[in-house]
Amino acid sequence: MAEKDLDTTGLFGEFRRMVRTTGTVGGIAARMAGHRLGFKGDGAAHAEDLKAILGGLKGPLMKAAQLLATIPGALPDEYATELAQLQSNAPPMGWSFVRRRMAAELGPDWQKNFREFGREAAAAASLGQVHKAVLQNGEVVACKLQYPDMTTTVEADLKQFRMAMGVYHKLDNAIRQDDVIEELTDRLREELDYKREAANLRLYDIMLKNSAAVTIPKTVDALCTRRLLTMEWVNGQGLQKVLDTNPTQEERNTMARALFEAWYVPLYRYGIIHGDPHMGNFTVREDFGFNLLDFGTIRVFRPRFIRGIIELCEALRTKDEDRAAHAYEMWGFTGLSRETMTVLNEWASFLYEPLMEDRERTINENAETIFGRDIAGRVHTGLQKTGGVKPPREFVLVDRSAIGLGSVFMRIGAKLNWHRMFQDLIADFDEDALAARQAEVLKAAGLSEFINK
Repeated sequence: MAEKDLDTTGLFGEFRRMVRTTGTVGGIAARMAGHRLGFKGDGAAHAEDLKAILGGLKGPLMKAAQLLATIPGALPDEYATELAQLQSNAPPMGWSFVRRRMAAELGPDWQKNFREFGREAAAAASLGQVHKAVLQNGEVVACKLQYPDMTTTVEADLKQFRMAMGVYHKLDNAIRQDDVIEELTDRLREELDYKREAANLRLYDIMLKNSAAVTIPKTVDALCTRRLLTMEWVNGQGLQKVLDTNPTQEERNTMARALFEAWYVPLYRYGIIHGDPHMGNFTVREDFGFNLLDFGTIRVFRPRFIRGIIELCEALRTKDEDRAAHAYEMWGFTGLSRETMTVLNEWASFLYEPLMEDRERTINENAETIFGRDIAGRVHTGLQKTGGVKPPREFVLVDRSAIGLGSVFMRIGAKLNWHRMFQDLIADFDEDALAARQAEVLKAAGLSEFINK
């Protein structure tokens, strides 16, 4: 009997998912509405409930909300606080599911490829789980296997997500989220294709080939499909475990430099960013370098957008409002009044501050409990007063990465000259040269066919 494709459950699977999530999302929308209309409730408790419910779902709805939580005012504070810390705690697939999934991807004799294959999941990913295995040649690998029914899961979750955000937007127009939601929709759909993620790994291996502090696992292309990603197993510890050993300041700085390199060499040299820098997506090597592990959320930018990032930093440093306005136009913002731009500058100044001061410092000297949360509240209020703003699609993952990495740098306790590190990266910036490098690495990694700019 032919193995059933567990992802072709169609409307039935989507309906089941909607039944599970509609009550959750409807409740979120109702509580948001009550909050905005002045009805007081226990918002923190509701947010805790939301985190527990979404963490129990396998991936998409939780991840979309988590990404949106990094944009100032896009969600009420208590929801943003909880969702920014959320990671999936979904129960793993059992061995019978795993065997069926592996047979669907590699054929009924799939086990012939492996000398050993771990029956228990070694780790959870947002859309699947990871099993440790040994190939016939003795190579130790990680097999990331997508959960069943994820195609319909994503589509059902996205419908519910749009519904909740539509209700919220009617009550609070500080952030007009149309393009933001389209961006998150496209990125989540891309994550379903593990062939694309394998190409993303090859891409990062090429871009960071000269970065000794960062390890990118090699893919085993013969054992990769749209729903199975097989790659080199890399050894490392979770960041919190390392921090619990109380590393020295130099060791902390080494970790921070590695992460800075891993995220910003690709951005400023190639116009490409890893959009999900939470701590589950990397491990620490013995030498305090980093292994990067998850490459589902990769964004390719227009070279002009990267120029806009650099221009805005310089405009804020020199307090040049006309230059800042031009930089926002490069990003894709349209119709900004000077009042709205002044509000946006407060958020941008917070993100850029460490890059503008030529001295060693921590990433956030105000030591706020949650990176940027107080400033986000002020920015949200300011945007409401000035008529709101519609962020361009490309803004989403740059903002997400800056906030996510800032939080990690705070946790590490690094003290570095961030200004010098940034200036070294952009010293020879040229849009045309970046465009040429970008096209070259996309082609070399086999990604050109996937990219729709």
